Amino acid sequence: MSDTTPRRSALRRELRQEIVIDATPDAVWRTLTATADYSWNPFIHRVDGPLAVGAKLEVEIEPPASRPMKFKPTVLEIAEQHRLRWLGRFLMPGLLDGEHTFELESLSGGRTRFVQTERFSGILVGIFRSTLDKTERGFTDMNQALKVRAEATDS
Repeated sequence: MSDTTPRRSALRRELRQEIVIDATPDAVWRTLTATADYSWNPFIHRVDGPLAVGAKLEVEIEPPASRPMKFKPTVLEIAEQHRLRWLGRFLMPGLLDGEHTFELESLSGGRTRFVQTERFSGILVGIFRSTLDKTERGFTDMNQALKVRAEATDS
């Protein structure tokens, strides 16, 4: 193992949570992208701005047992009923960058696999370990709330 291997792993971390939702990808997508009303969402409280490639968003999250945090990611990809991806940065590139992805996969029976991931990189990844652990729990909470909301609207 080279001397750089542990340092590299300390500079990266991926969070991933998934859930199967008994609703169509269309219903899940409509719920996810109806950002004017995120009252159902225990993790992401607010998303302001157009969901369009290149657009800057204003996002407020609140991981469990943490204070709310605001950031301004740039939308990287929109594939309707399939994927929404953005990139956020803490202060400047290379400190703590997070590429967040929401993916929807159509399953048989009108169900959807919803996968939420974030790939963090930068010199502050190790310092923010506890916050990232809480963020991953926030993904789980959001996925469950999305399931409840989308299933209720797809009936």
